[in-house]
Amino acid sequence: MKIFTLKSEVGMALVIPPFTADMVRATIKEVEDAWNSRDPERVAAMCTEDAKWRNRVELIEGHEQVLAFLRRKWLKELDYRIRMDLWCWGVDRIAVNFRYEWRSVGGQWFRSYGNELWEFAANGLMKRRIAGINDLEIEKDDRQIL
Repeated sequence: MKIFTLKSEVGMALVIPPFTADMVRATIKEVEDAWNSRDPERVAAMCTEDAKWRNRVELIEGHEQVLAFLRRKWLKELDYRIRMDLWCWGVDRIAVNFRYEWRSVGGQWFRSYGNELWEFAANGLMKRRIAGINDLEIEKDDRQIL
């Protein structure tokens, strides 16, 4: 079975709905790796030009707003590392729970927990992302994601 059917502009493998279990696992790994790169261009390349995101309470629409959001995020959330786990999936949707750790500009460490819902276009790009996130202050020695 061929899982990946095309490549994005930055060379990331994309999967085309409808998803299988293998495709879902591969997609989650691709998304996790992209976010851990902290490269806004790489993450945004996984999205449609008219992508719609909700991140916490912020509403984001379109490729340029996604890029601006990610640039702001990683100026504030330093040393960012995320881990994602499959919650469930459907024909063109994936739900994950995640945890990530980051350090503020002031030096305080946080662990953030949440859930993301992803919807994919027929071409394999993410067209919708909904993220609910909660933050917990932690000590540097309590970090789990290194």
